[in-house]
Amino acid sequence: MMLQQHLIFILCSLCANVFKGSQGQFPITQNVTVVEGGTANMTCRVDYNDNTSLQWSNPAQQTLFFGDKKALRDHRIELVRASSQELTIRVNDVSLSDEGQYTCSLFTMPVRTTKAFLIVLGVPTRPEITGFTKPAMEGDEITLTCSTSGSKPAAIIRWFRNDKEVQGTLEVNATGKSFTVRSSLQFQVDKGDDGVAYTCSVEHVSLSSPYMTTEVLEVHYAPQLKITHSLIIPQEGQYFKLECVFIGNPIPEPVLWSKDGGDLPDIERMIVEGRELTITTLNKTDNGTYRCEASNHMGTSFAEYVLFVYAKDFPGPSADPNALGQHGPDHALIGGVVAVVVFITLCLIIVLGRYLARHKGTYLTHEAKGAEDAPDADTAIINAEGNHVHAEEKKEYFI
Repeated sequence: MMLQQHLIFILCSLCANVFKGSQGQFPITQNVTVVEGGTANMTCRVDYNDNTSLQWSNPAQQTLFFGDKKALRDHRIELVRASSQELTIRVNDVSLSDEGQYTCSLFTMPVRTTKAFLIVLGVPTRPEITGFTKPAMEGDEITLTCSTSGSKPAAIIRWFRNDKEVQGTLEVNATGKSFTVRSSLQFQVDKGDDGVAYTCSVEHVSLSSPYMTTEVLEVHYAPQLKITHSLIIPQEGQYFKLECVFIGNPIPEPVLWSKDGGDLPDIERMIVEGRELTITTLNKTDNGTYRCEASNHMGTSFAEYVLFVYAKDFPGPSADPNALGQHGPDHALIGGVVAVVVFITLCLIIVLGRYLARHKGTYLTHEAKGAEDAPDADTAIINAEGNHVHAEEKKEYFI
């Protein structure tokens, strides 16, 4: 009996060792992700090995290494470590064509194999922006296109107008194992686009920071003008300056000044320097409409200023410059109040007149009451007297 138990124990131990060996001899690998052009280390391990050889094969089932023996002539592939429990190889300068399923084999009976997937990330090219016309003309319809190729997976393109993101139209095309990505912006150009920076940003998992390309849009547009003046209340004898302020691209030069549709009448007192017109000593003859005019190849524009010269004793900048503004509203307020009072008075008179006209002749005394329906004068008198009698009858006496 004891001998039987001992034999059973030995058999169980052998079975356990066999089971452990079969488990320990199963190869273990891991998937590897690498950026195109980088280096990939492929490792295969076993926990237990009785000197059985390990082998790496590529996706085409070509043997790369059998133990420490190189089988494929590819200078990019080299041995890192070979032992009874590990076989590690290195693939340098990885390309998209290297991507696929690699096999590690352990040559036991039967042969045990396991798979490892090599994932290669395609690096996108730096973005290129096309469609810029320099310069663009105000009102033109333009289409800006940003493109990048060679990405895997497909890259992400984002547009920015200065610092604000704007949406483009995306197009993705597969080229072999990689992708070409394009994004387009279409808009009508106005003067607000002049000097605006349009940036195309390419983002991808293979990049530590986005690739960016920027183009600055130049827009030509007709000038826009306005006239500023140096005095709020121009008075006789004062120095006065007008300035023609404008925007436009190209910059309009020169600025032309005129008065009342003709040339400046007094070039000795009216001095033009670039965009400025200076009148050295104002007088009443300077009253009129002054115009500045400027043009470029996109068009011609003008602005006008009506000058009225006040007398010397007019309260102006020599006193409180706000004095006129303060007195003016007071007189206007008084005038408004007077106008309202007059209007209300007229309305009351009209209403009272209409009331009196409507009730004229309808008021009757007690003597006339009852007589209004009499056929003749005698009857009316009798009726009137009757009313007096009835009135007397209605009186009450208290003793």
